[in-house]
Amino acid sequence: MAHPMRRTDREIADAEQIDRLLSQARYAVVALAEGDEPYIVTLSCGFDAANRRLCFHVANTGRKLDIIARNPKACVTIIADLGYKHGECAQPFESIVMTGTMRLLENPAEIREGMRVLIGQLEGASDAAAVFGRNQLDSDAALSRFRLLVFEIEHLTAKCGE
Repeated sequence: MAHPMRRTDREIADAEQIDRLLSQARYAVVALAEGDEPYIVTLSCGFDAANRRLCFHVANTGRKLDIIARNPKACVTIIADLGYKHGECAQPFESIVMTGTMRLLENPAEIREGMRVLIGQLEGASDAAAVFGRNQLDSDAALSRFRLLVFEIEHLTAKCGE
């Protein structure tokens, strides 16, 4: 359920600005819940603009995958830290808080495409293909060493401020 933003004067409503923030994010903070116990983890991310989702590279096993198998709902936050203003007690920022559903990709073609999105965002578009090839991320052997999670964005709010 969406909660209304209290400080509407700080709301970012422009879709292009939101996409820019998502496309520039290097990491996201992912909040999950296992029963009444919260679990939070920071992960490298890539924004798949065509499918309106975030991609995350994760290990084959672990607590987050166990939690997601039981409860795939998540809250994800990205923050653009625009630098603290010394002497002004101000911290400019832009942030997005999203709710949605986590899903493990199983199809090798989808996994490869998700990794291209992730590597492209982290390495920069011009270096992504070289990094992808140098690390042999197209190989079946590479695909067996990790999993790819996608976060299907169902709702988001974005804001900026100091």
